[in-house]
Amino acid sequence: MAPVSRPPSVLVTLTDVEPAVRLGKLLEEEQVETEMVSPLDDFRSALRRARPALVVMTGGLLDPHNVQIVRELLWDDIAVIGFADVRDEAIDARLRAAGFVEVFPKPVVLDEVVEAIKQLLRRQHLSRETGLIGESEAIREVLVQVEQIAPVSSTVLIEGESGTGKELVARAIHGLSPRRNKPFIAVNVGALPETLLESELFGHEKGAFTGAAERRLGRFELAHGGTLFLDEIGEVPSSTQVKLLRVLEERVVTRVGGTQEIPIDVRVVAATNAPLREGVEEGRFRADLFYRLNVLRIYLPPLRERRQDIPLLVRRFIRHLSKQHDRPFHGLSADALQLLVEYPWPGNVRELRNLIESMVVLSPGREIGPDDIPPQIRDAGATRFLPVHIGPVVRDRAGSEGRELEFILRSLVELKLQMEELRRRVGEFGITNVTPAVGVGQWVGEVRGPTGPPWTAIGVGAGIEPRDHARPPNEAVIRAGMSMADVERAAIEVALRETGGNRRRAAELLQIGERTLYRKLREYQLPVDDLVLDETGEKSVQ
Repeated sequence: MAPVSRPPSVLVTLTDVEPAVRLGKLLEEEQVETEMVSPLDDFRSALRRARPALVVMTGGLLDPHNVQIVRELLWDDIAVIGFADVRDEAIDARLRAAGFVEVFPKPVVLDEVVEAIKQLLRRQHLSRETGLIGESEAIREVLVQVEQIAPVSSTVLIEGESGTGKELVARAIHGLSPRRNKPFIAVNVGALPETLLESELFGHEKGAFTGAAERRLGRFELAHGGTLFLDEIGEVPSSTQVKLLRVLEERVVTRVGGTQEIPIDVRVVAATNAPLREGVEEGRFRADLFYRLNVLRIYLPPLRERRQDIPLLVRRFIRHLSKQHDRPFHGLSADALQLLVEYPWPGNVRELRNLIESMVVLSPGREIGPDDIPPQIRDAGATRFLPVHIGPVVRDRAGSEGRELEFILRSLVELKLQMEELRRRVGEFGITNVTPAVGVGQWVGEVRGPTGPPWTAIGVGAGIEPRDHARPPNEAVIRAGMSMADVERAAIEVALRETGGNRRRAAELLQIGERTLYRKLREYQLPVDDLVLDETGEKSVQ
């Protein structure tokens, strides 16, 4: 019986024959399946037939036909390495933007190319095993840690915000370990009430408490020989922390209501969405248990710290979800993708995936543009997201005093962000340079008309009042504590005074539609009914 041929891992183009042939020979020596493709062959047909994990283009990198192929390969998760004819940073940047993961200038050092190919293939394998997607340095470091940690049985602590993929990493550690054929048991300890937590973890005997009609094995016993994943470990109450520490140290469990010690062979992987060390410093988590869990540590970065991975994640989710829902998707414009890259993603990868799923299901039948992105994503440039947890301001202040200091810090940060948002929104109406004045509660704003110098106004106290009766006609007063409605009304009044009541010119000055201005006049009960036609045929305020 003839052996079944394996698909090649690497497809090498023969555009430049000499380095291509030598590279193929070196890869075969490293047990990497390789296939050569002549420039005369149909490259797309060869790709469909071979389905390689990686393509090496040995020349013609700037050829529009090849650039288009590289962009198509991005959607199939096929990495592309290129051999550039010259060493040029500008060309290298263009090629990487087009989708090349590595570019080697000629003359090529083939040993370096072989090593780069081996690393790429290894990362692809780890990515498939872990489900972690990305080419950023942060994700590469996580993949290396998983590969190093998996073969041993030491306890692992995974830290990272919600939605970053902590359970994916835990499953990958189990799947790459000698325990892969044994149970993987996951339990969210933060979601269990304190009265049931010990029974869930350690089990209970019949009659141990009301409702215990029969013996029940705990999660530690169910995971015997395998891996136990304890999510949200920082939420475990103090009474259970003591018993959990004993189990980890002595490797025995005692069921609730029982006296027999039961030996267990379990690898524990714990996860938390808040730094566990801060819980220790605040007195919420036992230091000895923390040190027992923190033998090996993996930190999963939030999505905003690895923005270069967002396009790769978007492509992967679109391809997977389009197939899952049997919905055609016509792509994402460059501007729309840039909005996704700039958004801070407080919900991390989970939030991104949910957004892509809604876009696939509700696809308008054309390419998604910036206007199709939800407003909260599109307008995120003006929005700031505070961290989930800042931690105690003074490290030796614990308990209520530490929480009070943290509350003060958060309030100050939020106030600063609100003032930045106020400056931005005011600027949209032509008001610039909103800065604090000398006095408390005073704010200086400039309102520029279409001609002439800006006028400065200082607002003190409540309401919108002139500084004196001789103020210029295009002056408004902005003060701290004013609502955006008050600011908007003031800007409209200034624009109408500046244009002599000409509604069309006022709308142009405010950079809004005339219908919008008319609606705002009614909304703020400005004298809409007293409008009369001016010499241009427009209505003006008398």
